[in-house]
Amino acid sequence: MDLNMKGMIFMQAGVRNQFKGRVTEIVLDGVMAQVTVLAGEQEITSVMTKESLQQADFKVGDEATALIKAVNVVLIK
Repeated sequence: MDLNMKGMIFMQAGVRNQFKGRVTEIVLDGVMAQVTVLAGEQEITSVMTKESLQQADFKVGDEATALIKAVNVVLIK
């Protein structure tokens, strides 16, 4: 899929926060998987089912884009 098409899909989903990086770690635990992406100096971790991980076919070293869509952001001081 070309980048223009991906951008259109992201916008249709209401996702505007996108961070490109590389998969640095995958941790499997029971039916879940934890995938960590290094985007610049920031680590972003996503939790998904093992089935979703297998379908996405992520492997350590793969390029990945983290799409972040928050319904609520709570700030505390």
